[in-house]
Amino acid sequence: MPGLLRGIARTAIVAGTATAVSNRVTRRQAGRWTRQSSAPPAADDDVDETLSQLRELNELKSQGALTEDEFQWQKRLILER
Repeated sequence: MPGLLRGIARTAIVAGTATAVSNRVTRRQAGRWTRQSSAPPAADDDVDETLSQLRELNELKSQGALTEDEFQWQKRLILER
């Protein structure tokens, strides 16, 4: 009988541990999906700032302060943000 009780106890411990791990993984995945789906869309302020920077960059090029290569490089940096 002691062997039977030990086996039952071991099974209960293994099942309890498996359930706890499964629940933890489920909660973690749900948290990740929530964060991914609730990511805020790009703010209008970001777009306005980017356009302002591009206009300023174009003005510098028009004034001759930037070469075409410098202009293209800076423009790429602004747009990749």
